[in-house]
Amino acid sequence: MARVLRMPGVAANATDAVLSEWLVQESADFAAADPIATIETEKAAVDVEADAAGRVLKTLVPPGAQVEVGDPIAVLGDPGEQVDDLEALLTSLGVAPATDVVVPHRREVPEPAADGRVFASPLARKLAKDAGLGIEEITGTGPRGRVLRRDVEAAARSVVEEGAAPLVEEGALAPVSRPRSRSATYDELPHSRIRRATARRLTESQQQAPHFYVRATVRAEALLALRAEINGDEAIRISLNDLVVKAVGAAHERVPEMNVTWTPDAVRRYRTVDVAVAVATDRGLLTPVVRDVRATRISALSASVRDLTERARAGRLTQDDLEGGSISVTNLGMYGVEEFAAVINPPHAAILAVGAVRDEPVVEDGAVVPGRVMTLTLSVDHRPVDGVVAARWLAVLEELLEHPARILA
Repeated sequence: MARVLRMPGVAANATDAVLSEWLVQESADFAAADPIATIETEKAAVDVEADAAGRVLKTLVPPGAQVEVGDPIAVLGDPGEQVDDLEALLTSLGVAPATDVVVPHRREVPEPAADGRVFASPLARKLAKDAGLGIEEITGTGPRGRVLRRDVEAAARSVVEEGAAPLVEEGALAPVSRPRSRSATYDELPHSRIRRATARRLTESQQQAPHFYVRATVRAEALLALRAEINGDEAIRISLNDLVVKAVGAAHERVPEMNVTWTPDAVRRYRTVDVAVAVATDRGLLTPVVRDVRATRISALSASVRDLTERARAGRLTQDDLEGGSISVTNLGMYGVEEFAAVINPPHAAILAVGAVRDEPVVEDGAVVPGRVMTLTLSVDHRPVDGVVAARWLAVLEELLEHPARILA
């Protein structure tokens, strides 16, 4: 029996998502739990899985379309089901393909609106804006002269062919550089969905979470020596950041008052330690979560971080990868940054900023000797965590990093 597949709400407070790709084509069968389509939220790519075996009778929106949560995206049937009159079926279900899809055996002559209005699909308007094109400048080939995605793409190509230099942003139509005047000295890069989401969330974090900061400078010689010893086994390769993440898990276990988040009605304390790791991607910053850090062997933790990083940069994280945890770790040491403070990633209670290991003179047994140190800056949400708790936690972390064998115990 035919049924409508609707755009699911896969992320909290999301009102729409982009249908990135159809994984099962029309007239093809699928099994229960098979992924049917991939949709893109503001921060992740999520596969829509079938709740039962069936067949895709008709896709209603094209790849790349932005769809409201709850709107129809496809009509599904039983395995092997055949439909003699597809249009009649769509009518009986109260659905129809999006106007960006060309319906076979139906052609309509473009007809401009009598009052001069320009008809265009929401996706076409968004793509035109991202590409720097006026929607009124584009000739529509859809019903009643409606401007469709393909029309915007064709217009953008024609401008590029005339000599404009496009700047490509992943996941969007190439924006067209169209100088407003001879003196224009800049190009505009449209925001990716991830960058918009990050900007909104971090702005809200600064506005709603009262930040305070505690800092410590840590001796790093023993930590570097432990990493070198572990990496002496050719089958294992861990980074300094892997050891820091592992140490954060151990510190949370020793100071459980830090393993919390703030909610309107209570402070939520977690029974396992999940740590988010900041990953820079072409589309913006992502913070996938490493699960149960304290109980995970360092080699497995390192492999998990690598997997999350690779999938983040390939745009293949799931929503589950991005949810949970009470603290994030962000490391700019590989860029030579010695010290910085980071904005808390909601709803986490803290974020640890890790600087580069550097050579500095240090005092040891009353004498000045050469040393290797790194600076840690902990940004804390003052609502669920008091200053004394944060100071105790940072002291525990410093002790663990300076005696790193305890991290692995």
